[in-house]
Amino acid sequence: MAVALLGTGVSRGIAIGPARLLQRGRPEIPRYRLAAHRIEAEIERFRSAVGAAASELRAILDDLPAGTSGDIAAFVETHLLMLRDATLSAAPGDLIRRERCNAEWALEMQQDALVKVFDAVEDDYLRTRRDDVAHVVTRIQQILLDDTARRQALATHQERDRIILADDLAPSELVLLHKQGVGAVVAEHGGPVSHAAILARSLGIPAVFGIHHALQFIEEGEMLVVDGAAGSVLAGLEDPELRLYRTRRREERRRRVALRRLRDRPAITRDGFTIELFANIEMPGDLDAVRKAGAGGVGLYRTEFLYMNRASLPDEEEQYATYLDAVSRLEGAPLTIRTLDLGADKQAADGQVLSASDSPLGMRAIRLCLSERDLFLPQLRAILRASAHGPVSLLIPMLTSIDEVLQVRMLLDECRRQLRRQRLPFDSGLPLGGMIEVPAAALCAEEFARELDFLSIGTNDLIQYTLAADRMDEAVNHLYDPLHPAVLKLLRLVLDAAARTDTPVSMCGEMAGDPALTRLLLGLGLTRFSMPPTAVPEVKRVVTGSHLRQLQEATAACIESSQGFRALALRFNEGEWG
Repeated sequence: MAVALLGTGVSRGIAIGPARLLQRGRPEIPRYRLAAHRIEAEIERFRSAVGAAASELRAILDDLPAGTSGDIAAFVETHLLMLRDATLSAAPGDLIRRERCNAEWALEMQQDALVKVFDAVEDDYLRTRRDDVAHVVTRIQQILLDDTARRQALATHQERDRIILADDLAPSELVLLHKQGVGAVVAEHGGPVSHAAILARSLGIPAVFGIHHALQFIEEGEMLVVDGAAGSVLAGLEDPELRLYRTRRREERRRRVALRRLRDRPAITRDGFTIELFANIEMPGDLDAVRKAGAGGVGLYRTEFLYMNRASLPDEEEQYATYLDAVSRLEGAPLTIRTLDLGADKQAADGQVLSASDSPLGMRAIRLCLSERDLFLPQLRAILRASAHGPVSLLIPMLTSIDEVLQVRMLLDECRRQLRRQRLPFDSGLPLGGMIEVPAAALCAEEFARELDFLSIGTNDLIQYTLAADRMDEAVNHLYDPLHPAVLKLLRLVLDAAARTDTPVSMCGEMAGDPALTRLLLGLGLTRFSMPPTAVPEVKRVVTGSHLRQLQEATAACIESSQGFRALALRFNEGEWG
């Protein structure tokens, strides 16, 4: 009998193959006290486990084939950096000595402390760093516990065309599975912004996450069909149904080949309108993927990675070197740098505690930066200095009032005066933009448009704040709805305000990278998109097959009807106006 399991499709594609159950689960962590004479030996046992974990990750890196995209290696390198960070490599040793406890329990306590910090960060991408902490800690724990079963399974099995089912997957494990030819991955946990999901899209592995108890319903070796676009896993299909999915898989592979041919083709609609497609990047390693995807530049460069997993805050010179490297590698393509959007307490090297709030409605993003100017001014100076070497724009996150814009302009003027006195070059006309990701900012979009050089709509937060639904919370993420009439009315409000004031406006949230919404957004008036690099080819395909004027006319006709919008989005995706 056919069985269908539904989850969240995080990476498109169709795969057909036998199931391979990768059991893991959370290891049982022992807790016991040590005699005084055993403490130093226990600390050494912990250090040896950290070293062994690092050796395993370096072996994965060494096995990556030549020409592998830098963003793929970056995930493994992130875990290596975490292993070198004192918060994981040294702090548990201090706990062993202070609490006289075993290494496994000390590591567990340290993980709990780190997770609390990451849970307080409002940015979805950064909150997923807690998953990285969990993956790194689990790797160390397995070595401490001599739990070699999962590591040997990954190292010794050839997974050609198999469908891997697991409770969770670390990015490093996904890299290894890709090398072994895995057909698709299915996980009981995780979402579209988890690192494993991002990596699956980058590697082109079909993936469905969030299917709870999948390991209980599927048997080892059972023939499965995974549809990453639909978010479904099908079992027990008859031969005619399997033949249908094999045909769809061949069509999907042909589609991917065709998408690669679009890389150097401009994003021009069928009626001659140019649409600008940019990339969002999280770390320097992502820059390689920008040009490979055919993006016109970087529409959102998140800078939080500079501040995470370290004992001291980055100074101006480190930030300048990082931004200058990005400008150089983009070779004249535009770069939009978003200022720090951090919302959790951060301990600086000199003992200063930044007064960030744990609440998503508290002290974060531009509020934090304006409150902690010693934190903010070095970043502004570094961005200004980088602007002397290429087309750089500055983007302010989480704006809620015009007063915040005026304060930023005042600080920029102060930085410009300092740089002139030091005879350091910068672009005196550096464009200043603002993120529209709070309903208050959307409602006041025209005032912001008149005060700023450009706007960027951050749909992830805008949807969450508008609908009071955290998309990372599995209990309420079904309420996270990009097509909710309130969300669409706010988008239209912002786009109309930008049009009236002749202010450039882009969208950098996940809506911008969803090809199912591309035509609707074009119809609403959006002509500048910024998205993960892997989403660019598919969005470009939709753009080049669309008639912009017809989309806008059809959208205007149903602007007040929520059902009309949903029906229109469906009609757009079925091929009308394209």
